[in-house]
Amino acid sequence: MPNRKGVNSILSLPEHKRRSPSEYISAILELSSLIIKRSQQLFLYLDFLYYRTADGRRFRKACDLVHNFTDAVIRERRRLLSSQGVDEFLESKTKSKSKTLDFIDVLLLAKDEHGKELSDEDIRAEADTFMFGGHDTTASALSWILYNLARHPEYQERCRQEVWELLRDREPEEIEWDDLAQLPFLTMCIKESLRLHPPAIDLLRRCTQDIVLPDGRVIPKGNICVISIFGIHHNPSVWPDPEVFDPFRFDSENRQKRSPLSFIPFSAGPRNCIGQTFAMNEMKVVVALTLLRFRVLPDDKEPRRKPEIILRAEGGLWLRMEPLSTDTQ
Repeated sequence: MPNRKGVNSILSLPEHKRRSPSEYISAILELSSLIIKRSQQLFLYLDFLYYRTADGRRFRKACDLVHNFTDAVIRERRRLLSSQGVDEFLESKTKSKSKTLDFIDVLLLAKDEHGKELSDEDIRAEADTFMFGGHDTTASALSWILYNLARHPEYQERCRQEVWELLRDREPEEIEWDDLAQLPFLTMCIKESLRLHPPAIDLLRRCTQDIVLPDGRVIPKGNICVISIFGIHHNPSVWPDPEVFDPFRFDSENRQKRSPLSFIPFSAGPRNCIGQTFAMNEMKVVVALTLLRFRVLPDDKEPRRKPEIILRAEGGLWLRMEPLSTDTQ
């Protein structure tokens, strides 16, 4: 079984190859922690006070590092686009290993209805949003999904059997888009883990009209409300035995008995997560291929939830991975 050092294999890369990416990731983690810390100190809401503190200086330094990293990528891509022209740029992408445009490329080529391109600052804002909103959240969700399956080997084995049956007589690498709709039990396990450990624990919404509560009190139009995703998902009046991991909550019969707003890991309404379908499919692929190759076992120490912008585990979430022999498949 791999030891814990294997989890951090990126750090074993040569210094000149890993310096920027690892610093970028560290800066994102630090920003996440500092934002939560600041939100708990009302007198630091004012920028002119906050940026005079040690935390404020750390925040600004981390923010500059993240922006500089993204800016460097954007400048290099724009330089290539300018020197090659659009046609040659697109042709070089189709001949590359990925054979497709990435997110930065799409934004560089985008124009509004008046033919105006996005500025570098606009592109950076979009890229940073997707990095914060679509990278850290999925990583957190996958960690907790594997943790929950490790603690419930009977569900883990059922998921594995489902994937084996689906990919019978095929190579695991041949998992296809249409396959993802044919993993009902694995999907139920993913959703139950998102209920128990939602990556985003709350969300903010501004009221566009007066909201009358069941007890008659009114939230005035214009107020910003904090909605606790974690609280809704652990409300015993909505979810009996809320701390129990039970994937069958999400079978078709039980799902129809609940309000659609009882399960909101991706928020809800017109401002819900734009990437939720992609995220669900991404998680299905990762979990399915992981279970085909490994038996996931829990670590000796039970993790403690650490709510920041993203729900983490205090000290990290450790699992043991036992390679499966081909004889068991």
